[in-house]
Amino acid sequence: MKNLIKPHNEAEALALQAFLEKNGIVAQITSFRDTAYNGIFQTQYGWGVIKVDESDYERASKLITEWKNSLFEYPENYED
Repeated sequence: MKNLIKPHNEAEALALQAFLEKNGIVAQITSFRDTAYNGIFQTQYGWGVIKVDESDYERASKLITEWKNSLFEYPENYED
């Protein structure tokens, strides 16, 4: 498995995992939360990481980029 992206929180991780799996890519979420150290690793390394198979990495990376770009597109009928 290869690291694909570091989500900001659990909600984003779950949304990205569902998006990837809807597109036929198995995605594994790994959180850096450790209850023994009260979450100290998350402050240093971020919330966690989403991993995908190396054979799916290029396609998954492209899908994530397209997904991120689509978040900031305005609707056709948007008026400023």
